[in-house]
Amino acid sequence: MGRIERRFVTIPYEPRREFMPYHMREQRWACIVAHRRAGKTVACINDLVKDALTCPLPNPRCGYLAPYFTQAKDVAWNYLKQFSAPIPGVEFNESELRVDYPNGGRVRLYGADNFDRMRGIYLDSVVLDEPADMDPRVWPTVVRPALADRKGKATFIGTPKGRNDFFTIWDQALADPTWFTLMLKASETGLVAAEELADARKMLTPEQYEQEFECSFDAAILGAYFGREMAEAAAAGRIRKVDPEPGVPVQTAWDLGMGDSTAIWFWQACGAEIRVIDHYENHSQPLPHYAAEIKARGYDYGGKPVCWVPHDAKVRSLETGRTRVETLESLGMVPRLVPAHTLMDGINAARVTFPRVWFDEVRCRYGMEALRQYHAEFDEKTKAFKNTPKHDWCSHSADAFRYLALAWRELAVAPEKPRPRDRLIYEVGPDGKVHSNMSIREIIEMKKRKREANG
Repeated sequence: MGRIERRFVTIPYEPRREFMPYHMREQRWACIVAHRRAGKTVACINDLVKDALTCPLPNPRCGYLAPYFTQAKDVAWNYLKQFSAPIPGVEFNESELRVDYPNGGRVRLYGADNFDRMRGIYLDSVVLDEPADMDPRVWPTVVRPALADRKGKATFIGTPKGRNDFFTIWDQALADPTWFTLMLKASETGLVAAEELADARKMLTPEQYEQEFECSFDAAILGAYFGREMAEAAAAGRIRKVDPEPGVPVQTAWDLGMGDSTAIWFWQACGAEIRVIDHYENHSQPLPHYAAEIKARGYDYGGKPVCWVPHDAKVRSLETGRTRVETLESLGMVPRLVPAHTLMDGINAARVTFPRVWFDEVRCRYGMEALRQYHAEFDEKTKAFKNTPKHDWCSHSADAFRYLALAWRELAVAPEKPRPRDRLIYEVGPDGKVHSNMSIREIIEMKKRKREANG
């Protein structure tokens, strides 16, 4: 039996010191939050090449997944070819963006825009670039199962875009020692020249700069309607534990989906404060499901639960012949219509309402994230934001909050008018001096006493 010839090949990759801990990690899961031009794609591609060449299992399979297939090609394909080219016997497949190595290993680029083509494959290592921009089903239904039988590993990488799914991954990873975490801020790494950062700071908004170069998840996303208001609520301490106030009826504000999600906010009007104590959202459920959910929470609704709903709730269904208002009434609810309004009037009403709103930080977490990310739709042709919100997962909770803001104004009690001050009566004598200075009330009391004295 012949000897196996070993050859040493130098790959033209010199890791930046910031990524050395990543390459040396022992954890199966990793999350990297890095500023623009930090080199995270280069580091992760080389990590995949290493895994494809060193995995002890037969025919290793490694993948790089971007939100779009064309994006994967633009961002990673040249890097993958550059660092794989020196390896003898390597083969490149341009149409499939695939590199095959002589040991049977393979690295392939994928796009989440056609994630179904990944069903049935196995993976020993995978990198998910900007996972928050992917279909929410990609990780749990396709990629995670592909890692199961060979106990493959995964790395999530990206730059913040608000507190979205990527933030959730980062937040959970920080609290779990089985995860490797790395955050690289431009002000700390020195990877981007100081003069370039200074120029970028002048050209970008403060929120854009904090997001792109300082890895801020709290910076409002571009075009966000309520990003600043939510940041101010957090800074003012109005996002905290908020328990129901005894004796104050809990109101509900609904966005009713037609074959779509329905979102509900639970809130109390406590003087000048609006205390939002809970939030619920679900998909493709009939109205009885939501009525049962409201009753199951056991809040004090002051009798039958009041449901603030939009005006289209009084439209009669062709299928059932009933309006949703009638259906809610039959379920033991008290539906009330919010005032008719335009979309932008409702958004402005919500903005004006925010300074008096307190949120429960746990029960309202999902709803608050929707408010942070609710944003105007961007027109790629005109390169400008439209006057309409982007309809996505944020829309339902944001619409329900808009109805809450309008409902609160309906509930607000007009302040009691101050009583008019008593007029003063002056009696001036022949000498021109004031001899009495009595109010009307005092005169009435004086005359009453005189009548009583005279019998």
